[in-house]
Amino acid sequence: MDSLSGFVEKIKYRNEENGYAILSVESGGEDYVLVGTFPMISEGEYISAEGHFQLHPTYGEQLAVETYEIKTPEDSASVQRYLSSGAVKGVGEALAKRIVKKFKNDTLRILEEEPERLAEVKGISERLAMEIAGQIEEKRELRRAMLFLSGYGIRMNLAVKIYQRYGDEVYTLLRENPYRIADDLSGVGFQTADEIARRMGVRADAETRIRSAVLYVLRLAVQEGHCYLPASLLTERLKALLRLEPENLRQLLLDLQMEKRLVLRCAPNDAEETRVYLANYDRMELHVAAMLKELDIRETTGHTRAEEQLALLEEEEAGLVLDETQRRAVLAAVQSGLLIITGGPGTGKTTTINAIIRCFEAEGAEILLAAPTGRAAARMTEATGREAKTIHRLLEVTGAPTGDGEGDSGRESWSTVRFDRNKEQPLEADCIIIDEMSMVDLRLFHALLLAVPVGAHLILVGDSNQLPSVGAGNVLRDLIASACLPVAQLTQIYRQAAESDIVVNAHKMMDEELIDLGKRSKDFLFIRQGSAEGVIQTMLRLITEKLPAYVGADAKSIQLLTPVRRGALGVVGLNPVLQAKLNPPGHGKAEREFPHALFRVGDKLMQIKNNYQRGVYNGDVGILSDINRFSETLTVRFDEGREVEYGFADVEELELAYAVTIHKSQGSEYPAVVIPVFSGPRMLRTRNLIYTAVTRAKKCVVLIGEPSYFYEMVANTKELGRYTGLADRLRELLQQEAQIE
Repeated sequence: MDSLSGFVEKIKYRNEENGYAILSVESGGEDYVLVGTFPMISEGEYISAEGHFQLHPTYGEQLAVETYEIKTPEDSASVQRYLSSGAVKGVGEALAKRIVKKFKNDTLRILEEEPERLAEVKGISERLAMEIAGQIEEKRELRRAMLFLSGYGIRMNLAVKIYQRYGDEVYTLLRENPYRIADDLSGVGFQTADEIARRMGVRADAETRIRSAVLYVLRLAVQEGHCYLPASLLTERLKALLRLEPENLRQLLLDLQMEKRLVLRCAPNDAEETRVYLANYDRMELHVAAMLKELDIRETTGHTRAEEQLALLEEEEAGLVLDETQRRAVLAAVQSGLLIITGGPGTGKTTTINAIIRCFEAEGAEILLAAPTGRAAARMTEATGREAKTIHRLLEVTGAPTGDGEGDSGRESWSTVRFDRNKEQPLEADCIIIDEMSMVDLRLFHALLLAVPVGAHLILVGDSNQLPSVGAGNVLRDLIASACLPVAQLTQIYRQAAESDIVVNAHKMMDEELIDLGKRSKDFLFIRQGSAEGVIQTMLRLITEKLPAYVGADAKSIQLLTPVRRGALGVVGLNPVLQAKLNPPGHGKAEREFPHALFRVGDKLMQIKNNYQRGVYNGDVGILSDINRFSETLTVRFDEGREVEYGFADVEELELAYAVTIHKSQGSEYPAVVIPVFSGPRMLRTRNLIYTAVTRAKKCVVLIGEPSYFYEMVANTKELGRYTGLADRLRELLQQEAQIE
């Protein structure tokens, strides 16, 4: 462990949210750079720090601080230096000199014990004296809290979060129930709170521990895509987490239900199964089902008018020919308040959407188009010739998320996210069309339905065979599976699409037909390779030499898709390899190494979490256009030329995107796609995963690996099931309506 003490000459960078800072410290006549978490530190203060010196490739030697202490100035010269640094607002160099001249070596005691006496100094009013005293007290209280929290092994950055949330209540709260921090703070999980509780002497079978564990397990389940857990599975997971048999669990669950934290429900067809929901997910499922039934209004008149409108449209639009299924879908869209359109690639979903748009436009209707991601919205705009927005932009999102609103670790917050378009301020539209519905999770769908105006038509379009949403729920499949709502299933593959082996083979996957990987094809190729190194070398040749000219696209626009993050053929392993080939170092080309990656101007980057303040969302891809070492920022140019600036402390929201997971590719389309096919966890080698990857390619898809692994993926229909109750809620409403009638 290295140590250093000295005066903070300059704060070169500070992140106000997490306290991360870069300090210039003068010690023994030399300047040093310190990096770490320094809550409320000020220039002019005397710091004693411990950590490890490290050599940064750009900034040279710096001390990565692990622990530190702010020392009280011990003489009048040090006090004057501290006050004149600007550490105390309202006190400049001249005023600091007068204060020290007046009180000499007693200055610090006066500041802390008799601050009203500062008014004796010329230029200081009683009000300013009390403001100065308040600042000094605040700094002292923070340092006291940091010392208290560090005594329980709490890291500095977490200690800052805890103190900012609870203030002076932190002492009582942690002694009474340390698990509160897992409930209240984003980025703090059960294990962190459990370790703190253990150090504070909380018993392993304490009720507060088990209660916190129940909520934590359910929040983890939400991260996995579930809306609830069966009580039996919840019990299993609790045993594994707590390493004990939780006693009186049923009563504890009932208590949490009384507190409106949980909801317990019997499964519709199994009285023995109890479903355990976080209360907000139970409410959302119920509310979504109710709103959908309100939208599901089917007109019994006007059928002839709609048919005449469609016939006129087909006559006027050269080349517009609809099959019977598409015609029924268009008529249903016009005559129904709600319609779901689903189908695989090449089945005419875009043609159907365009016909629906033209029918509504002919009636003078106001139409809004949206999709879950920026890339999906851009594809929709290109396909329809009309502006499409992301659903977030459509709903006019505001707010600054910090957790999930439920206190679970590492999740995006909905507690501070607000949509300006809602029930009180609905969208102004007669028809709303949402594409790529398979990507829409329960939360976002709930927000969308709240904003649909009375009397508007809602049309939901998607491919139910694709991967489900990243967030909780399985909305599109649940809507279809309920058999309670109007669904138009498009199945016919059109002639032009039928000429593409991408389309044909995608349908063969879902129809369980054998795909001939040895067939000569212009757009669906399989290259045999038996080793990871062979896959990588083949991949590099394709992306850098063969495919750009073949598909008429830049090498960076060709996307490598892989099922996994780790390993030689995962995102983490492949991205540096592709970066070295597609964007090597160059004279004058700025680069910066961060803990998780090295970024270089010209790199292809992906946003990996929603950031409502910046207006960028999980899955957005852009090019790194600038790295500014002076301001410690980098700039990324996203679609439509929109530039977004990030502080160096915020770059964990970005990662290299030459290779991305198949999950992250949903809603996107690329000129060409390269997919390594290899052995791995069975849960990540499923039919809908490879189906989603293949259907991302517009002109050409190349799979590299062993054919046996490809056939195993196509045969593996055992998806990771999701516990969702939306389909059941819709059926229950239908049954209730039937009983009333």
